[in-house]
Parts: sequence; structure tokens; C-alpha cells
Amino acid sequence: MSYSLLVLFIITFLSYLYDFFSENNYLQNIKRISLFITLIFHVVYFVERTFFLGHLPIVTQYEIFSLIAFSISFTYFLLELLSDIKGTGVFILFFAMVFQIKSSLFIQDVYVVNHVLQNYPLGTHVITAILGFTAISISAAYSFMYLLLYKNIKSNNFSVIFKRLPNLEILEKLTFYAIIIGFALLSIAVILGMTWLPSAFPEFSYFDSKIILTVLVTIIYGIGIYLKSKRIIIGKRFAKFSIYGFVFSILSLMLASVIMSSFHNFSN
Repeated sequence: MSYSLLVLFIITFLSYLYDFFSENNYLQNIKRISLFITLIFHVVYFVERTFFLGHLPIVTQYEIFSLIAFSISFTYFLLELLSDIKGTGVFILFFAMVFQIKSSLFIQDVYVVNHVLQNYPLGTHVITAILGFTAISISAAYSFMYLLLYKNIKSNNFSVIFKRLPNLEILEKLTFYAIIIGFALLSIAVILGMTWLPSAFPEFSYFDSKIILTVLVTIIYGIGIYLKSKRIIIGKRFAKFSIYGFVFSILSLMLASVIMSSFHNFSN
């Protein structure tokens, strides 16, 4: 199933790639159907692994890679449905395909794991957190496209790629939608963590580094949504906010994982 899933990812990416550089419109619906089928098969794949291994796919790094691939694809699929804009899929789905390639080639079946990792509320907490951080990563990608296109418009220098991209208004809208999705999912992850984790971990602390930083990231993006809805930050400023927020999120996670102590450690 892992290799079959990889084939579906490659087919989906190639269909988006071909459609991006071609003038034919008949592939627009076919590629969305291909992405939908890939997502459904991916869910079946996760259910199958969970059933036979006895734990959610969050134990090894290659299971996480597959989960990230799903998160990228699922978030993009939601954005495509919300906006009906299909011209950016090739840039987003490329990264999903890369993560799934690494997962399919190197994934191993692990049957004996820490009992905590067999807990489904924990799995839901982890999955929603990954989905949330993936969404804000995609928002940063759209912001980067926005700034590049903005620069090209100012210099009157357009390549074939930029001619096929949506306009600045649509890229800004996609950035905003991705941030809303990320904020909602991170909020769910935080609520699950606050309500369930204290009963599961004797050493739990609300002052845990990853909890504090995740809450801070969620608050920052919540403020960004408010400022954007009030049109206090728009256009180029909003694109920069998205990128700066993403950089802060990544640095915060790295700081919490490498430097600060946390009970989020299941090595034993």
C-alpha cells in the first residue's frame, strides 16, 4: 500500500505539472479527482497501519513524513475547494510528493512502542498539531509567491511560471485561508493538550516549553487574522507577516526540541 500510495502521489503531481504548463482545460477536474483519490487512499493506508500495528502513524520519522505529506495535500485540497484556484498546486504538492517518497522508501513496521504512543487522544493531538503547522507553512509559501510576483510586477519582468500564477489578490486570499485553517487546527491541538495531557502524564506542566510556544504561535496567528479582517495589515505587509510568523514558528519548535526541556519525549 505504501508503494501504491507513492504512485498515486506521483501521478497527481504530474497531472498538476502538466496542467500548469499546458493550455488545455480538460485536466483541471481530472487532477482534482486524482488528488481526492490519493487522499482517500492515504486515509485507508493510515487506518490499515493503525489496525495491524496497534498504534497511530506517529511513532517513526517516516510515519511522520507520510503524515506531513497527507497534511500538505489535505490542506491544499481544502484551499482549492475554498478558492477554486488550481494554478498553485504544482508548487505545494511537490513537497507532499517528496515527503511521501522518503516515507515509502524507508518506512518500517514497528509493533512494540511506548504505551503512551498507543493512546488515540494523543494521536489526535499530534495529528491536528501537524496539520496546523502544515497549513501555516503553506501560507508562508503563498506569501513567498506573492512577494516574488509583486517584485516581478514592479520590474515588469515576467517568466512563464509567473504568467501562470494567480494574481496578487488571489495569492493574498490563499494566504489568509491557509492561516485560518492553521489557526483552527492549532487551537484544537492546544485544547486537546490542555484537557487530556494532564491526566496522561504525571510530570505534565502547563509551563512546558512546547505548550507555551505553541500557544504563543496560535495567539500570533489569531492576532494576524483579526488585523487582516480589519484591513489593518493587507497586501505586502500581510505577506511579510505570514513569512515572519512561519519563521518564528519553526525557530520556536527547534528551540523547544533542542534546547528547552519538555515532557514531549517518548524515547523510552
